[in-house]
Amino acid sequence: MVRPLGLPFDPIERAGESWEARFGPAATMRAATSVFRVQQILLARFDEVLRPHGLTFARYEVLVLLTFSRTGELPLKVIGSRLMVHPTSVTNAIDRLVAAGFVDRRPNPADGRGVLAGITERGREVVESATAALTVLDFGLGDIPPDELETLFAVLKRVRLGAGDVAEAESPVG
Repeated sequence: MVRPLGLPFDPIERAGESWEARFGPAATMRAATSVFRVQQILLARFDEVLRPHGLTFARYEVLVLLTFSRTGELPLKVIGSRLMVHPTSVTNAIDRLVAAGFVDRRPNPADGRGVLAGITERGREVVESATAALTVLDFGLGDIPPDELETLFAVLKRVRLGAGDVAEAESPVG
């Protein structure tokens, strides 16, 4: 887990002051650095809660994606695309999930070279209990009021849209 630093000052604010004295406006540097620090904090919180379930957050994401799929299975390349991760990361996560008995892997009949990953009953059970644990944790964001969570999501989505992460005009979820 990321240990609280317990510093008597905010190092990001302090860096911002130094930045402004040397380089100019620091608002974007402070915001970006804060996003990275919050990511470290959240991943540490998630991993602490998921460890008793035999999961990391990356493996949990794969199980959730398989749970959301219509058939409970997806091609590995679709998993990588949806989770926006490198194929090697998907293969590693699937290997670990197969070893834990949470996922089965089989050749994709629609693609001679492709592989399908399918969630097992044991995987469905662990995703339920792990999700309950993350929900109790409020996904690490319990200090933020609900209306501000919506604002935070909207602000971060603008960054993702600007980077081409998703198309701006999304189809309705159904």
